[in-house]
Amino acid sequence: MMELDAELKLVIEGIHGRGIRLVYEFAGAGSLALAWLHAVPGSSHTLLEATDRYAAASLAELLGQTPAKMVSQTTAAAMALAAYRRAMRLTDGRDECLGLACTGALVTDRARRGADHCWIAIQDRARVKLYALEMVKGARGRVEEENVVSRLTIRALAEAFGVAVPVSMSLLEGELVTTMMETAADPIAQLLAGELQTVLVTPEGGLHPDARVSGGILSGSFNPLHVGHERLAAAAAVMLNMPVAFELPVLNADKAPLGYAEIERRLAQFRWRYTAVLSRAALFIDKARLYPRCVFVIGYDTAARLVAPRYYGGPTGRDTALAAIRRHGCRFLVAGRVVDGVFLSLDDIAVPLGFEDLFLALPEALFREDISSTEIRAKMAGLAGPPLDLP
Repeated sequence: MMELDAELKLVIEGIHGRGIRLVYEFAGAGSLALAWLHAVPGSSHTLLEATDRYAAASLAELLGQTPAKMVSQTTAAAMALAAYRRAMRLTDGRDECLGLACTGALVTDRARRGADHCWIAIQDRARVKLYALEMVKGARGRVEEENVVSRLTIRALAEAFGVAVPVSMSLLEGELVTTMMETAADPIAQLLAGELQTVLVTPEGGLHPDARVSGGILSGSFNPLHVGHERLAAAAAVMLNMPVAFELPVLNADKAPLGYAEIERRLAQFRWRYTAVLSRAALFIDKARLYPRCVFVIGYDTAARLVAPRYYGGPTGRDTALAAIRRHGCRFLVAGRVVDGVFLSLDDIAVPLGFEDLFLALPEALFREDISSTEIRAKMAGLAGPPLDLP
């Protein structure tokens, strides 16, 4: 590692003194910046995690897909957003966080026709700032190019952290750092702040704010997602002849809101497998407004509560709510379940007169699953066993 000069040391001391938490993702360049951050005491106040995405497969895993170009504005911005979300998860959103990314192509031991260049990006909750630099090819060795890129990375950090100390770059004639700012908010943070109502999450991990949702919706806490949920969604998709998405409300009428880390933990269960929707809608009347003409896939116990007058202050309140759901073109597909050893279905529910058309039964022959999330959590706890008494 090149010796850390007094200028860099002063800048990094200022960075560590700000109390902002950081996740750093880099690919192809920027390793010296990490070494320098660690070389100055106090890095634990700043760095949460850093990952060298040197293999293309590693970068694809971070982004959910292989980028069209490893070194580009788009790739750097996507890396920074992923880093920001990781920082939010590690702190559960309690601290001010940034995501830092660096992707570069430097001098190598093989013939490469492209430029020696880099893109650096810093993401906060609302925007991403990008830095681009193309270096004169053949004018420096690899270590010298790495030094330039890492100095630019530290400069970008200093500006994001509000550290008013210049970072010299030793640029050559014709070399120029360009910067740009883009609006690029973190949808999950926006959802938790009440700035969004829904976030659609693709199996690859893509986040789509307030995107249109159609088809069937299976709502739940998914703690954990289990085979019963999966089989119910599959059976509903067959019966309805439409796709079924899993909805995870971050607000619950009876429980504390989910934190950032818990949301990410539960979303990880759907990665590479299913479409999920995050929402702030705890009640079906709110869901109907968000998802017009959708079919809600529910179990017997949820359906029984849905038509029970006591949850609405009486029959009039219940009928008003059901009428509102109907106006949004929504219906309910009801799956039976075992209660106290007896299989109960839609036939065992007293659906209010005039609202029979809102409810459709999922036949027992198509779906029956007798285990619940509560039972699964209990079994998982039992398998974990008592805590070890370590010295």
